[in-house]
Amino acid sequence: MASLKDLRNRIASVKATQKITKAMQMVAAAKLRRAQDAAEAARPYAERMDRVLANLSTGMAGRDDAPALLAGTGSDQVHLVIVATADRGLCGGFNSSIARLARQRIVKLIGEGKTVKIVTVGRKGRDTLKRDFGDRIVKSFEFTGIRQIGFAQAEEIARTVLDMFEAGEFDVATLFYSKFVNVVSQIPTTQQLVPASVAALDAEGADLGGAIYEYEPDEGEILKELLPRNLAVQIFRALLENVAGEFGAKMSAMDNATRNAGDMIKKLNITYNRSRSRAFSSPVDWPDGSENAARQKSNVPHGKMKERT
Repeated sequence: MASLKDLRNRIASVKATQKITKAMQMVAAAKLRRAQDAAEAARPYAERMDRVLANLSTGMAGRDDAPALLAGTGSDQVHLVIVATADRGLCGGFNSSIARLARQRIVKLIGEGKTVKIVTVGRKGRDTLKRDFGDRIVKSFEFTGIRQIGFAQAEEIARTVLDMFEAGEFDVATLFYSKFVNVVSQIPTTQQLVPASVAALDAEGADLGGAIYEYEPDEGEILKELLPRNLAVQIFRALLENVAGEFGAKMSAMDNATRNAGDMIKKLNITYNRSRSRAFSSPVDWPDGSENAARQKSNVPHGKMKERT
């Protein structure tokens, strides 16, 4: 059984940890509000871009001059898997859930005989996937030193993807990230980036208010300009969703850690008080012979001298 001193030290240690997790929870809550506002602000633009592209792509259906980013290469042999996670941990299962979804897709594609290349965004995703697929990771991005993710980071990733596509290094590109719903719910999500799926865009809603648009120049020329930008826009939206999800998950994880620390402190206090009570109520452990001597001494009245014979 632990001594009273050990119990006091453990209680002090857990209290110190509780203060840290509480502070981290408050920091995550403050950052979450900013990240959530940024993610919600980016959604309307990205969704409107989806609708415009869907409307434009309907006029390109079946045309030989359709942009490659829309029509694809005509093959699906080589897949580029883009996995976006956080650079840091302490956010529950946020990173592992994204990596798990990506891993399932990678294993499935390899089982079908496809060639898989991986681009990771975030250190945690890279560290997880390189254990099994290190030789397939062709590019890694980390933004640890950047205080707030901006469109420049999305453009950097999009430029890498475009360069690889134009060089014929893949046929299909799919993005894996976490869609932010609320503080306790972040959904691992996939989005096909290349070729842009017209069916997926139509599902989002290609209706532009029932209006009929005439484009000048034609749809093909406009799509050649919009599709590369749309790639960066969709990646930017995913990054913002990821940041909001990360702080939401971190806030929940630190809240749980703070509560668990409180429960542990209560249990340790109970154990400490019981041990302390037993220490006070336990009999004295006398040295050999000293107990009898003490009893005999206590029987002699104080100040009474032994009579002489």
